[in-house]
Amino acid sequence: RAVPPFCRGEVVKGFGRGSKELGIPTANFSEQVVESFPSDIPTGIYYGWACVGNGDVHKMVLSIGWNPFYKNIKKSVETHIIHTFKEDFYGEILSIVITGYIRPEKNFDSLDALISAIQEDIEEAKRQLDLPEHLKLKEDNFFHLPEGKIVNN
Repeated sequence: RAVPPFCRGEVVKGFGRGSKELGIPTANFSEQVVESFPSDIPTGIYYGWACVGNGDVHKMVLSIGWNPFYKNIKKSVETHIIHTFKEDFYGEILSIVITGYIRPEKNFDSLDALISAIQEDIEEAKRQLDLPEHLKLKEDNFFHLPEGKIVNN
């Protein structure tokens, strides 16, 4: 099953839940970027690499889906970058490479159950991304934005 490995777009304000309710900040892509994702990608949790602007490349976990816990009506693509940033990066360009699939999307009985599932996803992503076949994508030229290039359309 082919996952669209490369995606890039502007970071927009999401629902404001990730950091506040979950303690797990996520970067949201704009609706245009989400709509450009092939519709046949299974919803679920993925892992890969992410880079903000021309910054360093970090491990990430990605959720594609409807967030059944929150009963969203619009699909969202949310990236949790496994790195602590000093400040928000709304308006920056986020580049991601999806390298693997963790699990399908599912509903949870409680916020605690959701949080612990996400923590497990993060641990799984860290393990997988240390494998050589995933590690090599960290160095992909996709992450090197030409200086001054406008990429948000």
